[in-house]
Amino acid sequence: MDIHADNKWQVKQNMDATSGSSDRCEAVTNQFGVLTLEERNANVPVNHSVQNPKSYGAISGSSSSASEVVNYLEDFAVDKSTHCRAQIRATFYPKFENEKTDQEIRTRMIEMVSKGLATLEVSLKHSGSLFMYAGHMGGAYAKNSFGNIFTAVGVFVLSRMFREAWGTMASKEEAEFNDFLEKNRMCVSMELVTAVLGDHGQRPLDDYVVVTAVTELGNGKPKFYSTSEIIAFCRTWRLPTNHVWLFSTRKSVTSFFAAFDALCEEGIATSVCRALDEVADISVPGSKDHVKVQGEILEGLVARIVSSGSARDMENVLRDHPPPTCDGANLALGLSLRETCAANRCNEEQQIRALLTSVGPSFCPSDLDWFGDDSVESHSKNADKSVVTKFLESQPADYTTSKLQEMVRLMKERRLPAAFKCYQNFHRANDVSPDNLFYKLVVHVHSDSGFRRYQKEMRNMPGLWPLYRGFFVDINLFKSNKGRDPMAVECIDKAVKDAGENCGQQGKDGLDDADANLMIKLKFLTYKLRTFLIRNGLSILFKEGPASYRAFYLRRMKIWGISDGKQKELCKMLDEWAAHIRKKCGNKQLSSSLYLSEAEPFLEQYAGRSPKNQGLIGSAGNLVRAEDFLALVDGDLDEEGDLVKKERSCAEGWGLIVFFPGIPGSAKSALCKELLNPPGGLGDDRPVHSLMGDLVKGKYWPKVADECRKKPQSIILADKNAPNEDVWRQIEDMCRRTRATAVPVVADSEGTESNPYSLDALAVFIFRVLQRVNHPGNLDKASSNAGYVILMFYHLYEGKNRKEFEGELIERFGSVVKIPLLRSDRSPLPVPVKSILEEGIDLFQLHSRRHGRLESAKGTYAVEWTKWENQLRNTLIANSEYLNSVQVPFESAVQQVREELKRIAKGEYKPPSSEKTKHGSITFAAINLPVTQVHSLLEKLAASNPTMRSFLEGKKKSIEEKLQRAHVTLSHKRSHGVAAVARYGQHLNREVPIQLTELIFNDNMAAFTAHVGSVDGETIVCKNEWPHVTLWTAEGVTAKEANTLPQLYADGKASRMVIDPPASVSGPLEFF
Repeated sequence: MDIHADNKWQVKQNMDATSGSSDRCEAVTNQFGVLTLEERNANVPVNHSVQNPKSYGAISGSSSSASEVVNYLEDFAVDKSTHCRAQIRATFYPKFENEKTDQEIRTRMIEMVSKGLATLEVSLKHSGSLFMYAGHMGGAYAKNSFGNIFTAVGVFVLSRMFREAWGTMASKEEAEFNDFLEKNRMCVSMELVTAVLGDHGQRPLDDYVVVTAVTELGNGKPKFYSTSEIIAFCRTWRLPTNHVWLFSTRKSVTSFFAAFDALCEEGIATSVCRALDEVADISVPGSKDHVKVQGEILEGLVARIVSSGSARDMENVLRDHPPPTCDGANLALGLSLRETCAANRCNEEQQIRALLTSVGPSFCPSDLDWFGDDSVESHSKNADKSVVTKFLESQPADYTTSKLQEMVRLMKERRLPAAFKCYQNFHRANDVSPDNLFYKLVVHVHSDSGFRRYQKEMRNMPGLWPLYRGFFVDINLFKSNKGRDPMAVECIDKAVKDAGENCGQQGKDGLDDADANLMIKLKFLTYKLRTFLIRNGLSILFKEGPASYRAFYLRRMKIWGISDGKQKELCKMLDEWAAHIRKKCGNKQLSSSLYLSEAEPFLEQYAGRSPKNQGLIGSAGNLVRAEDFLALVDGDLDEEGDLVKKERSCAEGWGLIVFFPGIPGSAKSALCKELLNPPGGLGDDRPVHSLMGDLVKGKYWPKVADECRKKPQSIILADKNAPNEDVWRQIEDMCRRTRATAVPVVADSEGTESNPYSLDALAVFIFRVLQRVNHPGNLDKASSNAGYVILMFYHLYEGKNRKEFEGELIERFGSVVKIPLLRSDRSPLPVPVKSILEEGIDLFQLHSRRHGRLESAKGTYAVEWTKWENQLRNTLIANSEYLNSVQVPFESAVQQVREELKRIAKGEYKPPSSEKTKHGSITFAAINLPVTQVHSLLEKLAASNPTMRSFLEGKKKSIEEKLQRAHVTLSHKRSHGVAAVARYGQHLNREVPIQLTELIFNDNMAAFTAHVGSVDGETIVCKNEWPHVTLWTAEGVTAKEANTLPQLYADGKASRMVIDPPASVSGPLEFF
């Protein structure tokens, strides 16, 4: 953003804003002098020759005219006169998937701040759901939907915020605010926190929103406001702001991460905000105090890299925009959200109508987005495909449309996991005619893999716009009597070219894209134990029992890297919770939407037993009853789908199940046969048995379970493809019930962006199958549909790349063994082979969309399948020499798999980490000294000093046993506070010199007096009154009591021996 003191942001000249709105518009951004929307896009040519279509008024609210909309779309043919105009209506920040580990992200963040390249911004993560508002005509939106109870609640709460802030002026300000958003095409994104949409970590004490993003959606790429601009915007309109901290020095940023590590297992809102206030360079409290409106249970923090000038900008905003007053605090504002929902409990529609009626005309002049026109369906799957197709085929009327077409086209061509849902735009009903159609497009990305794959495309196409979270687009398809205009097309092409060239430069604020999007989410255990361990474990506890529930929560804690001590505390509490709730509810599962009705009283009484329990729970009590006002909604209100994952290690006396998440042709049967041959099995005495799926009558996996029960200490080779999570869950359940360990064996492959198996691997699998004869499962060269069957298996893995695939297997089963498949030095897959496989994949997707799992010979595309199967065989035969040459010799593959399985059977296997680096809770900061040097010093002192020698007599062995770690404690969070410990973060892992000047001792303990040196000229200040190294304590004496040695010496109850000259040692500064 350009900063010019004299520039002011103005409403566009062709829009008649009210005087109040115009003044407000100038006030919001006077600090920054933002260019007008026209100025900002002056270098982007627009197709002015394509006129806006006339408004014919053909569609009204009447049922007869509204029904014609469907026919209009069917009859709307794309030709040379067809144009489209697309505008983003609402969107949240782009979703960038960090490819680095958490530790790598932290390191890079610290490095950038230390070099003055950036500032670290940290904000509170309120526990709610995404809500976006684009004005009374622009609409209200949830993450991937609109026109439902979530958006009705959001509009109600936003209106309530205005009444609280503006009091008697609320109606006027609401009207100006909506007018301002509409005329400047802006969207405000918020965290919607409420007790009526289901339980998170704690039922909020009040219902509220906090603004998290403000976006300009003019005639170009969406522009997201910086945090300082958001605060200026919010303080002008009196909207709620979040608590934000800025860290612009190495000392502050390292202190922040250390403070989080010190609080990650016990932090609550009060302690976290206090600690961050102490270590941050700038702290901007939110207008909504988390403790007062949400409660003490804090979900987490969001840390992201922002420009190095952010601190200066924030100081300017805080100076020029003081916190606004709250004029409606003591006024009667009408029924609250909870009272409104409680009074309308018949159904969801009744609640929505009541909420919208309460809001009033400024925020909700029409309920069309919620209820549409009763005479016409607002959404149909046929419209999805037809509208998007016509949108992509039409000429773009402006630059924005061309870029949005580029995005949608690429997503469809790359088959990203996304849905494009199209709805009638009833707000434009009066403008509809046969040649002028209006729709709302919802872009819903189904999985994170879609964002990752899109990011990769962005690296290859620098001009490509980002893929946004919460992505809603208004589409207008219309006819222009001017036809195709060469000048207009050239104009747009030039805009795209210019944009592409400009995108080659660095990202925002001079940062590379990879750095500009660095972000990390940090969550607290006090929140996670409620949501992830209690709420998300309910189905397992009630359906599978306490043992499975225990396995579930132990796995979660291991993934999170919870400290051993805290794990023991949690296990005790969660086991008691499981027994309590099972006894109270019987076999009827507790609702996840209302789980806190039972969990909160339990946690409150558990916390009240001891201070230790209180620290574990964090905060409990003051339960808000939600049963009477919970919003009525179809489906599950849970937004945190943390799935159950279970890991086992191979234990002595347990059985072993070897299974194959693979595809036909991966050589599993041949491998099983080889594993049965050698004597001695897999290196132990357990017998090895194989069950071939093609020879087992009836359901296969129950047969495997029966074998495990009959032969509990045997090794079962499950010779059948196990391609999906349903099968994996059966195997997990089998392991729990029969005391067995499961080991997945998979063919090695690089995979694709959305499948763990590459096209190279797929080609080899099909080639092998077509060489087989007399296969027990009738899948061989004689099979007319062999290619289709293998493609069906291949698509069962769609949606996971190789890393995700192996990571999930490791999380579930603790290991993964790879069958070597392809030589690393092979040449690329021949073009004909690649092409025939891609044709087959396209045909399979067409077939499955229309017919599901119907056999290929029985569907609409039967002729195409027959032709493709023949071409596939001919192509593979023509390239048989290549396909044979690229495979790893089978004997070598068998040997490698056998060795890996032996290691697992013996318990020697260590799985690769499938998780990002974890950071355990910090208790104190200390300088870690080499124990060998301390022992050497003791021996040297004993040799030269009779007193010392006398003291060590009889204690040497005890000292050697106890002195396993020597350190100088600098600060302890219980004694000196979290911030005091965190401030040592800037010197973490730096070598610190220490001088040991004296030994103080008595019959119960002994310690060296330590003088701490400097790092880079800065003295490391010890917070302990007496810096020392504890050497030894007698039985029953705690190390903490060594702190009293100087006083004992002063009282004549201890001896002292001066070390002259002082002994010099050194060690790294570490957190413990």
